[in-house]
Amino acid sequence: MRSTPSREAAPAMPPAASLVFTTLLSHGPLTRAEVGRRTKLSPAAVTKAVRPLMELGYLVEGVDEEARPAVGRPANLVWVDGGRALFIGIKVTGDEIIAVLADLCCRIRMSRHVPLRGREPEAVLPAITALVQELLTEADGFGVPVRGLGIAISGDVDRADGVVRYSPFLEWRDVPLAEMTGTATGLPVTVDNDVRALTVAEHWFGAGVGLSDFALVTVGAGIGCGLVVHGRVVSGAHGVAGEVGHLSLDPLGPLCHCGNRGCVEAIAADPAILRAVRAVTGGQVADTAEALALAHGADAVVRGIYTRAGEAIGKAIGFLVNILGPQRVIISGEGLAAYDLVAEGIREAFAASAFGTAARCDVVTRPLPFEEWARGAAATAIQSFTGSGRSEESR
Repeated sequence: MRSTPSREAAPAMPPAASLVFTTLLSHGPLTRAEVGRRTKLSPAAVTKAVRPLMELGYLVEGVDEEARPAVGRPANLVWVDGGRALFIGIKVTGDEIIAVLADLCCRIRMSRHVPLRGREPEAVLPAITALVQELLTEADGFGVPVRGLGIAISGDVDRADGVVRYSPFLEWRDVPLAEMTGTATGLPVTVDNDVRALTVAEHWFGAGVGLSDFALVTVGAGIGCGLVVHGRVVSGAHGVAGEVGHLSLDPLGPLCHCGNRGCVEAIAADPAILRAVRAVTGGQVADTAEALALAHGADAVVRGIYTRAGEAIGKAIGFLVNILGPQRVIISGEGLAAYDLVAEGIREAFAASAFGTAARCDVVTRPLPFEEWARGAAATAIQSFTGSGRSEESR
């Protein structure tokens, strides 16, 4: 296996350069004056930040002929050369591994899916390593280096140390995944919670671009939440900020795997819905698809289970909006397959629980395939590469 990435010079990014670079990633192309306005840096500071990155080819400057002013020369724009570097992003689920090869602007160049043969680290690590090897070989055809590997995994993940503290779907505890995969692949590795990783991608490249405060709520196998506050993805002092899935709504409700009762996840996650449907049908429902089919039919009891799930999600979003006041809440995840069944419950519960003007928060849905979760992992690798992830890891 290729054990080391290219030794070609990587950019050194002090804070000002990192700020300029990430601003151009999300908002470019921009003139230098626009970069200065957005970053609040002086023209001299912008020039100092831009020059070495242009010399290394990560930034490009050129004339925008279409933006020619009424008088004078056409405007010079600066932008990121997305093809200058590549990154690998990997999303690990309980059943499969999804991997993508993305460029510096986080555009997916190719993707791969492989089933998991086992969930223990001894089975997952070789599968990750083999996928990385395959994508490194594919990357050779692009003629640019792979600069980092991002891995996204559900649960309590310590990004700063690269350790999976607890992943309920894989039943992992205290797995030093960054160290293990770094040794196996020779790449710089960033490991993060999967919802936070997806939030990074939405913040820089998706529905959160240009927003200083927003939340991403994911519904599906679990209920997750990523937060952007004052322009930064935050994880909190203990790495679990935004755990709306474990808000306890009903102390007499169903038992959650966290040990509490009536958590949002114990009511509205796909496994909880499936358990409730089996309970009312005598256990004759094989999977979520069959539960959805019953609800879309004439089974009012099953539809009621989905309505209750929507109410739990809507109430959780209302609590979240009351506390943080985000500009937007984005709902995503594989659970959106049932959105038509839960939408009314979400809307009504959100309206009832959001206080005052908090109800004006823009709540939108954004269906995303699993490749986008792997893209989120690649985004965290890009974030580490630019140096902008360092300050966020401590928040």
